[in-house]
Amino acid sequence: MEPRPDPDELLKHAQSEQSGRGKLKIFLGYAAGVGKTYAMLEAAHQRKTQGIDVIVGYVETHKRAETEELVEGLDVLPRKQVEYRGVTLPEMDVDEVIKRHPKIVLVDEFAHTNAPGSRHPKRYLDVEEILDAGIDVYTTLNIQHLESLNDVVAQVTGVIVKETVPDRVLDEASEIEVIDLPPDELLTRLNEGKVYIPEQASRAIDKFFRKGNLTALREMSLRRAAERVDNQMRSYMQTRAISGPWAAGERLVVCISPSPLAEKLIRTTRRLADELNAEWYAIYVEIASKPEIKPANRERIGRTLQLAEELGAKSLTIAGSSIQEAVLDFAHKNNITKVVVGKPLKPRWQEIWSGSIVEQLIYASGDIDVYVISARAELNKSIVPIEWQFHRPFGRYFLGFLLVAISTSLGLLVRGNLEPTNLVMLYLASTVISAIFLGRGPSLFTAIAGVLAFDFFLIPPYLTFAVSDTQYIITFIAMFIVSLVVSSLTVRVREQAEAAIQREKQTAALYDLSKDLTSAADLLQVANIIISQIGRAFGRDVAIFLPDNQQLQTFASSPNYRPDENELAVATWSYEHNQPAGRGTDTLPAAALRCLPLKTSNGIVGVLGIHSKDLTNFLSPEQRLTLAAFANQSALALERANLSEQARQAELLRATESLQTALLNSISHDLRTPLVSITGALSSLDEDNGILDETTRRALIENARGEADRLNRLVGNLLNMTRIESGAIKLRLESEDIQDVIGTALEQLGSRVANHKIQINVPSGFPLVPMDFTLVAQVLVNVLDNAVKYSPADSIIEASADLSDEKIRIKIADRGAGIPSEDLARVFDKFYRVQRPENVSGTGLGLSISKGIIEAHGGTIYANTREGGGTIITIELPLKNIG
Repeated sequence: MEPRPDPDELLKHAQSEQSGRGKLKIFLGYAAGVGKTYAMLEAAHQRKTQGIDVIVGYVETHKRAETEELVEGLDVLPRKQVEYRGVTLPEMDVDEVIKRHPKIVLVDEFAHTNAPGSRHPKRYLDVEEILDAGIDVYTTLNIQHLESLNDVVAQVTGVIVKETVPDRVLDEASEIEVIDLPPDELLTRLNEGKVYIPEQASRAIDKFFRKGNLTALREMSLRRAAERVDNQMRSYMQTRAISGPWAAGERLVVCISPSPLAEKLIRTTRRLADELNAEWYAIYVEIASKPEIKPANRERIGRTLQLAEELGAKSLTIAGSSIQEAVLDFAHKNNITKVVVGKPLKPRWQEIWSGSIVEQLIYASGDIDVYVISARAELNKSIVPIEWQFHRPFGRYFLGFLLVAISTSLGLLVRGNLEPTNLVMLYLASTVISAIFLGRGPSLFTAIAGVLAFDFFLIPPYLTFAVSDTQYIITFIAMFIVSLVVSSLTVRVREQAEAAIQREKQTAALYDLSKDLTSAADLLQVANIIISQIGRAFGRDVAIFLPDNQQLQTFASSPNYRPDENELAVATWSYEHNQPAGRGTDTLPAAALRCLPLKTSNGIVGVLGIHSKDLTNFLSPEQRLTLAAFANQSALALERANLSEQARQAELLRATESLQTALLNSISHDLRTPLVSITGALSSLDEDNGILDETTRRALIENARGEADRLNRLVGNLLNMTRIESGAIKLRLESEDIQDVIGTALEQLGSRVANHKIQINVPSGFPLVPMDFTLVAQVLVNVLDNAVKYSPADSIIEASADLSDEKIRIKIADRGAGIPSEDLARVFDKFYRVQRPENVSGTGLGLSISKGIIEAHGGTIYANTREGGGTIITIELPLKNIG
């Protein structure tokens, strides 16, 4: 059976080919002056002769003549000038590069730190943005700037390199070209002034450019390039199913602590993972019985885990009852083959007393290898774990002293009545109180001071530390040990309680957010809940940014806070690049706003921004994790609200289409009927050859006129409905007489009311009413027309008016079939008609139009069932002018 290609490698290869991302080529050297920039410029000229568009984004010539000559003939983009503390600093203009969009851009000094105020703090981040835009990049890098080799370079050269890049950028590069030069030739170039000016060259030779240093750095660069070639070869063989001596998969985990040595552990494990071609994890174990609550230590843990992620690890914090049990449990569950830990820094006697975690790991590891990484001797001397820390302010120690004084005073009062050993309990009580309320340091002080005070004041001979009875020595020792144990346990319980309270607050905040979001009805309500909950949890202003017509806009924000254009630009960058941006990130860190993209499985729904009022107050690692959880919840809620709104719009569209169908069906019938009558009458008159008498001709003309009037009313109703729905209806309010309005309506109805008796009841002296005469008359026409259509012939239709509470009521009452109680409110909806056995023509628009007109007047219209049969339509209008 032929071997099959590795599906994971095939997928990775296909994704890289189809991503549309630019390709990165790194010219790698081991020191300045080996010719990286020169080689990059030569390659650029070769590409240009091939017709490829190449520009210079940023090249530092260091005033070397041969380098400056190579820059000539290439398009050089102007540099962006950044102002910082009164000094203008030139930087690469990333926006101009992307706007120009060449095939290849040259970017020198890959590890360069940008001027404060730039979009990204590091140039390699600028390069990544350019690559994301689909532009190929040629860049230069020295091996000492690689993050995983930082501590090794410092150990070899004695120089700590501040400007570093994560190893992943080297792993993700499409091509690496090693620029090599023997150390002797490099030193010759340095002495000739071809690398630095003479004054700088002499200092460089003394401190960095020693032959031993250069040889070691050269070996590092060649080894790193060889590892890269080996990885490429393995990937090629796996994607093409070429059989080979594949090693069993290795998986590593490195355990970190708040110690500054943790960063060395991370870099060492990265190098080990590279050598073994292994996946690796970085974990911090939080002991439930002794949580880490010191802010400085938690900040250091967060930075170390972030460094691990930058170097390609999966980092996480796990909880357990003991470190060795938690680590080994994690190792077994995740198929870890090697565990990396640091060599203990505690003195040997402390390890014997409290136990060695490393020894416990080795003893219980079984088939798992344990690697112990040592620290440099000078580092061991400078870093000594401090278990007991002094608390400030020192007023706490004074309070501890006061507790001892009170215990001593009480002991002196009862000294003659109780045995001295019973008085020990007073000092134990003061130690417990001090541990609960004052902290670890004051409680330790209280314990020691209590022993001394007990000996000095309460044990004979008094007022001296001498002891007449040797049995009290055992009492002192026992008292001191018990005080220390009680103090330690009490403080530990207190710290656990504080940590539990903090976790409970975070959990409660997330629960409150989830609970409130489940009851939110629309997008604005969801946004306001998010802003309120996050603002309260983090003490910051919050803004929600949502896309509108392919452009990000501020949708909602905290009261008294509105993001400005610069902050909107930060949010837009975060939205477009699907990455955090702003304060505390690698993109636009000088901004006061921190932006997180709100991501779901379906894509980005918006951006969450938090604005700190205090620019010196940064989020802690725990707060960043909690904020990420808030962002995930918020993204899901916003997506749900969007989907709900889309569903509502879809339902509205479906209802609209249904209404349009009903409208077309109704109107087509109602338009066709009068048109057929009009067409028939006109055809008869046109074909008349003297056959029709005058009476017949007159009847045809009257019929055509009546149908034309009916058609005119139908079209008028349609136009009125359109005006009402669009808000285009405008009232011309004047004081009018109700009797005139009713009379005009009856006149417009004409012969349609001939078969009914109309009774009008308007009290004498009825006040004039502010209204739009024409529109209200149209309302009465519609109401009276309905009464005529649904009432039997010769029945009485009553029109009356009365006054009540600063408003007038007009009632139209008939003795028709009436309206079912469940339809009394719905008869005013568009196109709604009561289902009746008899077929009565109509569109279902008359009462809906009447409702719109009356409500525009500030009035109401409603229907009631009439006693004895029939319907009463009541119209209420205010007497005061609503305009």
